[in-house]
Amino acid sequence: MRIHIATDHAGLDFSTHLITHLTAAGHEVIDHGPTSYDALDDYPAFCINAALAVAHDQAQGIEALGVVFGGSGNGEQIAANKVTGIRAALVWNLSTAQLAREHNDANVISIGARQHTIEDATSFIDAFIAEPFPGEERHVRRISQLAEYERTGDIAGKNVDQY
Repeated sequence: MRIHIATDHAGLDFSTHLITHLTAAGHEVIDHGPTSYDALDDYPAFCINAALAVAHDQAQGIEALGVVFGGSGNGEQIAANKVTGIRAALVWNLSTAQLAREHNDANVISIGARQHTIEDATSFIDAFIAEPFPGEERHVRRISQLAEYERTGDIAGKNVDQY
């Protein structure tokens, strides 16, 4: 599987570990940066580029997921979710990593590099990648509603307020 990763300065050391770990597991890893430490770097472009690559690959039929991380993971998740077709989930344990795929068919996860050990964060990522989306009707329906809102600004029959 192709795995797109991105971070900011807070996750740079973890990025190096993750590339080695995922490559050894047989994945093709594409690093969207940064490549060097800059305490003043800005994560949005790195994370958006990783998310864009995931969306592009999936549209081309390429099996791909993304992992973005920073100090808390919050901003990185927000950035990734700005990309059409991306469902980025903030994960903080094995359960949330698995449920991100199982219930939400998340295609990107975000992790707080300052919130977890490298070993724990790696286990979350491994669980996320390994968990299939079973395609239960209720989850497919909800994901479709999110995609509809993303495309149209409304969810037919669901009384979405228009401000």
